[in-house]
Amino acid sequence: MVFLRWLGRCRPASRRTYGTLNVLGKDYPTDATTNVSPTILSKLSVQLHTQPAHPLSTLRSLVESHFPAYSHLSSISPVVTPYQNFDLLSFPPDHPGRSVTDSYYINNDVMLRTHTSAHEVDVFSRGETKWLLTADVYRRDEIDASHYPVFHQTEGCRIVSADAAGMQEIQDDNARLEDHLRRSHILIQDVPHLSPTNPCQPAHDPKHTELIAKNLKLSLNSLILRLFGGKQAEGEPLRVRWIEATFPWTTPSFEVEVFFRGKWLEILGCGVIHQATLDNSNVPNKLGWAFGLGLERIGMVLYSIPDIRLFWSRDLRFLSQFKQGEITTFKPYSKYPACFKDVSFWLPIDTTFHDNDFCDLVRDVAGDVVENVKITDTYVHPKSKRTSVCYRINYRSMDRSLSNDETNALHAQVTSRLWEQFRVEIR
Repeated sequence: MVFLRWLGRCRPASRRTYGTLNVLGKDYPTDATTNVSPTILSKLSVQLHTQPAHPLSTLRSLVESHFPAYSHLSSISPVVTPYQNFDLLSFPPDHPGRSVTDSYYINNDVMLRTHTSAHEVDVFSRGETKWLLTADVYRRDEIDASHYPVFHQTEGCRIVSADAAGMQEIQDDNARLEDHLRRSHILIQDVPHLSPTNPCQPAHDPKHTELIAKNLKLSLNSLILRLFGGKQAEGEPLRVRWIEATFPWTTPSFEVEVFFRGKWLEILGCGVIHQATLDNSNVPNKLGWAFGLGLERIGMVLYSIPDIRLFWSRDLRFLSQFKQGEITTFKPYSKYPACFKDVSFWLPIDTTFHDNDFCDLVRDVAGDVVENVKITDTYVHPKSKRTSVCYRINYRSMDRSLSNDETNALHAQVTSRLWEQFRVEIR
């Protein structure tokens, strides 16, 4: 599931020729939609969630161990079609997630998945009824300590027959989970399973939806207890709260938050699967739920990892701190000085330009030595109506000190690429 905000729409303007792009050993034709960069392509085969002792691998294993009867999937190609990624999941045609400013396109017909839900229909179609899928997903995004264009999600789904036998199976599971949670040190702030603002789907029996939504909540409350339980101050219960939400692929829908280290943290999103998704999967007379959680988001909290870039570090001072199956507190090994550089430029009047275009360019030039990028000024000339923008790039390596000469060279490449790709006028 995708439960992160989407940014605005616009089309990057650049001058380029079209040819072919090799992605995971296969050549694809490029076109005007192509926006995936070499930096992003270099990440496709890494699969941090499968690397032993890596924090993301441990989190994946913990979630999988909590659902031992489920199929565990983790090596599905990130190359999908927009039809798989959006249309089969009832995304509206004007949803901003479809935009080239938000998603990575290999060409107009092929893209990198933006969420693990892109595989829901395929997995259901092959007969799976209870499964977890962990994978890398790709979004064009800003640059700061908590955002990265590649992150990892675990998707969980369960469907049952929408008849008396299926509902009895759910009722029995609900009784088991309720007993477990009743004996646990957890305080749950719930919301109604159904409400006028979070309704039952027209094709579903409200009583069945109530049972399914309850099973979803109980299943996830017990998972959250597994991940966060026992990490509160002595005598304090684990506090969990449910919030109504809206997603294209589930109704009713919910978000879940955990009170951890003094503040509420959004953990995941979930809901009762849209009937259209099940119909597209050719599994009639079924009903079920789905959830999606971001492994980096949880990992940064549980391991006290302050910067999302660290998950990609190959420095042994980072990697040696972790063992498979253990959650330990990350110990910072160094804090190198930052060096910021500003770049100001006029945008061509006939060109649309998005913050994500600039962030992608910076990532492609400087990679993970950029800590954050912020826009510091926007000015529209009163006569010419031309727009000037100023970005501040904060260069800081996680593993070593950067020399001023090295930073200047990187910044010069950024300004050069701005002209090459977008024909902007540097101020």
